[in-house]
Amino acid sequence: MEKIPVVFDMETQDPDDYLTLILLLGHPQVKLKAVTITPGSSYQVGIVRRALDCFGVQLPVGAYNINHSKKCVSPWHYRAYGTVQPSYNARPGYEVLAENCDKDTILITGAPLKNIGMAIKNTSFVVKSLFAQGGFAGEGVVPRHLQIKKFNGKRMCATFNLSSDPESALLALEYSGFPHRYFVSKNVCHRVLYDVNMHNHIDKIRKKSNSLEVIWQGMNKYLYKNNKRSGKSKKLHDPLAACCAIDSTIGSWVEVELFTEKGLWGARLSPGSNTKIIIDYDHNKFIDTFSKC
Repeated sequence: MEKIPVVFDMETQDPDDYLTLILLLGHPQVKLKAVTITPGSSYQVGIVRRALDCFGVQLPVGAYNINHSKKCVSPWHYRAYGTVQPSYNARPGYEVLAENCDKDTILITGAPLKNIGMAIKNTSFVVKSLFAQGGFAGEGVVPRHLQIKKFNGKRMCATFNLSSDPESALLALEYSGFPHRYFVSKNVCHRVLYDVNMHNHIDKIRKKSNSLEVIWQGMNKYLYKNNKRSGKSKKLHDPLAACCAIDSTIGSWVEVELFTEKGLWGARLSPGSNTKIIIDYDHNKFIDTFSKC
């Protein structure tokens, strides 16, 4: 099977970015070429380097700001996998993107688009396609029967990754080096959960691969405390984006124009825009793709 070249742009303040990194490192259909981090603190770099070491690989790692004053790491990382030393073994994120992206590579981002915006401003890098977790499709784009109850009738909504750096997001929407753009937005990914049922499914197959074992270990700490249910489940924003990048038929897509007003984001139908947003997904295909890692 020919592997898909992928570069992953991530953060570490939410567990699902790390789950995505583990998924991409272990997936048989993926050749992970590089990782960039936002904001890119030394603590974040240490977390990513530990994941790479777990799989015995050395990849280029980029950081937007290696001297960031805060850790920007979810306490879950340490609770699930133990402490890790900070690392300064990273280069400027935009340079890593420019050197490792090309016309055959898919760029997946689950973070504010700071590294991507910097790369657009300073280089002429290209990708095959961009899969971004973020955005919102609502009324006028998503049929009523597919709208999540809490989003019923809404046209716009705050969306962290785009709202955190709207300038870079708008640059990415206009950039000619991204011939195809896919946005895996909250109107769908809020339905995709890692819950006890999924945990039990992963438990049955986790011995098949290092990545499934690592994911199970981390989510066991998330779902259980002292062997008791925490009552929590985890929305799988970024793993859905990654799985859609591996198999785009997981998602149902429409071509749109994304727009922003007063910190909120929305989408309007725009055939021929080469920018697609997700309006539905195939749950069984997603689980199948996720389970192969």
